[in-house]
Amino acid sequence: MKLLNEFKTFAMKGNVVDMAVGIIIGGAFGKIVTSIVNDIILPPIGVLMGGTNFSDLKIILKEAVGETPAISINYGNFVQVTLDFIIIAFAVFMLIKAMNKMKKKEAEVPAAPPAPSKEEVLLTEIRDLLKKK
Repeated sequence: MKLLNEFKTFAMKGNVVDMAVGIIIGGAFGKIVTSIVNDIILPPIGVLMGGTNFSDLKIILKEAVGETPAISINYGNFVQVTLDFIIIAFAVFMLIKAMNKMKKKEAEVPAAPPAPSKEEVLLTEIRDLLKKK
């Protein structure tokens, strides 16, 4: 029971929920970036390279023999994944840069002066009473 209660306390913390939402959104964002790279960026680059499909780029180490498939290094897929990573890394960089800029603006706003202490309030009241006399 103690372990279950500890897990419940852990799972209900705000950070865990925020992290779960971030992971879900990150997964969806990854699919969007993959589609952008595969469906929008790589086709024009492939046309400029003479109609090359990046997923077909590979170095065959051993040809297929009978029912044994060929052994190859599929570097075209690596190029696609690398472009995915670069786009995601750039998007995260821009997000963090914007957040840092917002934090900097918050830090630049001067804080309100601290409330006077009890002694200062009492001294002010005494001063005001003496002025009235």
